[in-house]
Amino acid sequence: MVALNNRDYTLILDKSGSMSTLDRGGKTRWDVAQESTLALARKCEQLDPDGITVYTFSGRFRRYENVTASLVEQIFLENDPIGSTNLAAVLQDACNHYFQRKAKGDAKPETILVVTDGEPDDRRAVIEAVIDATRKMERDEELAISFIQVGNDAGATQFLKALDDQLESVGAKFDICDTITMDEMGDLSLAEVLMSAIQD
Repeated sequence: MVALNNRDYTLILDKSGSMSTLDRGGKTRWDVAQESTLALARKCEQLDPDGITVYTFSGRFRRYENVTASLVEQIFLENDPIGSTNLAAVLQDACNHYFQRKAKGDAKPETILVVTDGEPDDRRAVIEAVIDATRKMERDEELAISFIQVGNDAGATQFLKALDDQLESVGAKFDICDTITMDEMGDLSLAEVLMSAIQD
């Protein structure tokens, strides 16, 4: 059993233009993401009291360190959904950040949770970023990336499932990706989602 509380957590939030799409229930994907992010941050805060790292990204990304649940609301107030979906750059930065800490000898294993609604601008670059990260890893459990899909973009679902199932066949050293749609998450608590992200 992997210890949930001896990990660091990074949350990557898609704030591309399509996140302003209204989904069922009359809420935008951005609103839905905010609700789940708050719950996620509260859960992560119990497990990782020094706060979590949060990124927002569209064409460019921004990193926030030591974020507590109360700061999450501030981040959502400061950001509006606009722009493209440059997932590769932000994913690379998050992975590099982990390996820099590991090189200094102060890295706990890390779980990166990506909340996104659409296909990235550059699928290949995302795949390469993940494969590159697995090649720097020594153990399967040191890094886990979980994609949580908001909304029901079929292209995004297909791409994220491929990340989940096919990476090892294209050269990844470990299977570190896990995908879950908001629908699949429906009946699960966020703690269960975190567990499955880490154990997959």
